[in-house]
Amino acid sequence: MRVSILDQSPIATGSTASEALAQTVRTAQLADDLGYHRFWVSEHHDAPGLAGSTPEVLLAHIGAKTKRIRLGSGGVMLPHYSSYKVAENFRMLEALYPGRIDLGVGRAPGGMPRSTIALQGGRVPKADYSQQVADLIAYITDSLPDNHPLYGLRARPIPEGVPELWLLGSSYGSAAIAAEHGTAFTFAHFINAEGGVEAVQMYRDRFQPSRLYAEPEASVAVFVFCADTAEAAERLAMTMDLSLLMLANGQRMEGTPTYEMARDYPYTARERMVVRENRERMIVGDPVSVRQQLEAFARRYGVDEVIVSTRTPDFEDRLRTFELLADAMGLKGQ
Repeated sequence: MRVSILDQSPIATGSTASEALAQTVRTAQLADDLGYHRFWVSEHHDAPGLAGSTPEVLLAHIGAKTKRIRLGSGGVMLPHYSSYKVAENFRMLEALYPGRIDLGVGRAPGGMPRSTIALQGGRVPKADYSQQVADLIAYITDSLPDNHPLYGLRARPIPEGVPELWLLGSSYGSAAIAAEHGTAFTFAHFINAEGGVEAVQMYRDRFQPSRLYAEPEASVAVFVFCADTAEAAERLAMTMDLSLLMLANGQRMEGTPTYEMARDYPYTARERMVVRENRERMIVGDPVSVRQQLEAFARRYGVDEVIVSTRTPDFEDRLRTFELLADAMGLKGQ
């Protein structure tokens, strides 16, 4: 089973965005050394606890700091942008780092309504998401149909290869669009723990071969907290419990909560129920347990690739999770 990483560039309480981005780069280098398959970075806007707002810029920097690992966006929020410009950005990355670039796109806003207004400059997007995906495919494969109003236009530079195109989603809608256009599909289980197995199966059942993929290719993303002992892993996950609860309560987070904040938070009975529900979005435990859970998780989804994400206030704990996981999963590092 292939194991990959999604890094959201979390800012710990009392830390800075620059420190968070430096940690993302260091994590990518470790993932490269340990044998992880892909390293994706996210796009969030006006989010005080997350530093990653422009994945294409961050990927250009990470590419120069790594050697062989695939790099991608998890993902570009396509409705904010021109498909043509996204194609240019990722063709540039593919030209710089041949055979290593993934273009992951999603249709969520990636932030609150005011950031969406700012990103779109007050305009109302005219193209629907499915059409944007169709245009994006045409631009990265030089296949604009002759009846297209911009026929003959090419996204430059023109690399020898084509970035892998992944549609990211947490619903049936994105799975259906991925199947219709013949792209790869990743289900965001770490966002929505319900309906993912059915969405991936529907994607496979409806998949239409394309210039990009002859057969369906799917993966699933999940939060993972791994430590030397189950008790230590539980301590890591507690900070994510509080982060997700604060998000559900509409509270702005200025950074990843500390272990002390998570330990001392006065949960109500209702909030403890929310925490239990959110644990369905996570895999928590020692290395042996996490491996067993991940393998069962992948079998349930019927995929051969799992993308893991973790967020802890202590950066060394995050690195330790990835080291333990790589060893437990038998990844072939350098």
